Amino acid sequence: MKYFGTDGIRQPADQFTSEFLTRIVKGLIDYAGDEIKIMLGGDTRESTEWILQDLETACESFGIEYMNVGVLPTPAINYCFYQMGFDFAIDVTASHNPYTDNGIKVFERGSHYGQKLSEQGCKSIETALDSAQTYALASTTIREDLHSDALELYLAHLLEYLGDADFTGLSLAMDCADGATSVINQTVFDELGAKVTLIHANSNYNTTINHDCGSTHLDSLKDTVVNNHLDFGIAFDGDGDRCLFIDHQGNEIDGDQIIAILANHLKLNHIAITVMANQGLLNWASDNHIATEITPVGDSNVAAAMRTHHIPIGGEQSGHIILPNEPTGDGMLTSLMLTKVIAETGKSLHNLASLYHKSPQVIVNLPATNQQKTSLKSSDSVQKLLLDYGQKLEAENGRLLVRPSGTEPLIRITIWGNDEANIKTIANKLKNELETLL
Repeated sequence: MKYFGTDGIRQPADQFTSEFLTRIVKGLIDYAGDEIKIMLGGDTRESTEWILQDLETACESFGIEYMNVGVLPTPAINYCFYQMGFDFAIDVTASHNPYTDNGIKVFERGSHYGQKLSEQGCKSIETALDSAQTYALASTTIREDLHSDALELYLAHLLEYLGDADFTGLSLAMDCADGATSVINQTVFDELGAKVTLIHANSNYNTTINHDCGSTHLDSLKDTVVNNHLDFGIAFDGDGDRCLFIDHQGNEIDGDQIIAILANHLKLNHIAITVMANQGLLNWASDNHIATEITPVGDSNVAAAMRTHHIPIGGEQSGHIILPNEPTGDGMLTSLMLTKVIAETGKSLHNLASLYHKSPQVIVNLPATNQQKTSLKSSDSVQKLLLDYGQKLEAENGRLLVRPSGTEPLIRITIWGNDEANIKTIANKLKNELETLL
């Protein structure tokens, strides 16, 4: 698609003009009719504030019923719009991207829960975005703010899902990335008895979201955990739909390991993972007779596979974890569930994460335009280069994955192998050759 990537629309914030946003709303109307009710919300980046205001104006101009919940994590918006009787949710967020970017995620009602907008709905929006038609905009009246109601509803959902739990005696650090989870931060953990050291928890609209913090920049969380002798640390991304952990020694615990820990504790025998999954997870699953469904990258692909094959748990190495009976990744809920496992077993996170040995893995990013991303698949010389590298790696029990990012202007080169220094050299060599060809 032209505008929608693996996780909605994502681009520099200044490209979300009032006209662009008005056409997004028009596309939803063309898809579902003019009687729809839309919930609006988003993360903490400074542009989210005015984008939400422009979306309100668009809804007002088309006579669409809407409410704004302000800053809430993506999974909270997805949960609450469905529970509160809305037809759609428009979530303004660019997830882990810097504050200069922003994005749009759209959710619609599924049979039992909210889910990401269908391909048909996305195409309807794309058609509207490419239209030359202009629209007269009305002045926005003051609308009821549903932030407090939605937040209370979501917190109740977290506690209900968690069930009986006691975190007394646990000490942890939490990095909210100055993002959407900052409006929740340690609330539930405090209530359950944990001692929480909070960092990067600015819940106002800001320019610091994801800047040297959160799940993509773990150094400050590692320092906080190790220097304060805490049991572990939790890092969220900007919109809170994923999380990563740090154990007491400062080691990163990624999404693959989280899936293994939870699947093992809950005695689940089927998992959905992406082509990015570490070879160590695949080996562990095979050794323990756990079936694996391998999907393309993107939590929407994981969720679709889970629905189709009735798989109880799935996710991505980056920390998108979809828990049993949940429609999408939820960083806060995942962090609570893993903390519950730590509390119930009495084991350290470091011990729990030793279920399998992680295979050496290297990811190198090559900056790329949309044209270069297209050439990655269409160029015969590029395909021959990738085939040659792939065959050489397979001969050495390695693995290669080269793919265009669906959320950033990058081509990602991922290599698995037996020797980290060797595969890092190979990855950088391949990067340089790709850059020349593209």
